[in-house]
Amino acid sequence: MNPSSPTRHDRRRTGPRPQAAAVGLAWVVAAGAGWASPDLPPSCSSDGVRPPTLVLERFISADCGDCWTEPATPRPTDGAVALDWIVPGTLGDDAPLGVAASRDASERLHRLDRPAPARTATRTSATMTPAQGRLRVAHGLALGGYIGASIEWKPARRATGPVTAWLALVETLPEGTEGSPVARNLVRNVLIPAWDGHESLSKAKLATFHESRPMNIPDGARPERLRVIGWVEDAQGRVLGLAQTRCAPIGQRG
Repeated sequence: MNPSSPTRHDRRRTGPRPQAAAVGLAWVVAAGAGWASPDLPPSCSSDGVRPPTLVLERFISADCGDCWTEPATPRPTDGAVALDWIVPGTLGDDAPLGVAASRDASERLHRLDRPAPARTATRTSATMTPAQGRLRVAHGLALGGYIGASIEWKPARRATGPVTAWLALVETLPEGTEGSPVARNLVRNVLIPAWDGHESLSKAKLATFHESRPMNIPDGARPERLRVIGWVEDAQGRVLGLAQTRCAPIGQRG
C-alpha cells in the first residue's frame, strides 16, 4: 500500500523535536527570503504562478471509506484549486480514513459555521474583484520532519479591519491514488495567522503582513509531493487573495 495512502493506519508525530525544529526554522528563513534571493536551492513559491480565482474545498468524513473513491467527486473548474480535508469522525483512529484526519479540518468547518459531514460536503469561494492585494506563499525543502513555509500579504489599499490568513501544507496526489477518481490536494497541516488590519506604523505606507514558520510533516506524507496553498479572508469570510506554490529548479522559473 502506498505510504501516503489516507487508508493506512499511522499516527501523526506529537513529541517535541528541538533539533528538527531548528532545522525547519532555518528553512523558514530560506522560504521567506525567496522574494529577493534568486540563488536559493529549488524554488518553491507562488512567484510567476497565475493566482487561482476560485477555491473548491472538499470535506470527507474519516468514517466514510468509500467516499475517497466516489465517482461523483466534484472537480475544480478552470482557474480553480481544490483542497481536500479529512474530517475526524466518530470512529477515531479506527476510521477508514483516520490516518489523514486532522483537527485542522474540524477547525476549518468551525470557522465556516458548518457541521461535520456524515459523508462529504463541498464549498466554493471566489476571490474578490478587483484585486485586493498581492499574496505570496513559499516553502523550503523538507528537513528533519519539518518544512519551512511563509505567507505574505500586501493589501492594495489601507485595511479597514482584521484579516485571517490560511496557509495549508498539502500533499498533491495524482488521480488514481488509492482509487481516487480525481487528483487531490490533501491538507496535511495548517497555519492560521490572524492579522490586525491596523498594524501600519506609517500613514504614508500600507501595511505588509508576513508569517513564517516550520510546519510539521505528518507520518506517511511523501515530502516530494508537498507544497503550500494560501488564502486571506476578511472578517466576513470573503477571499481577498489566493496563491499556490510551484517548485522549479534554478533557471526554470517564470
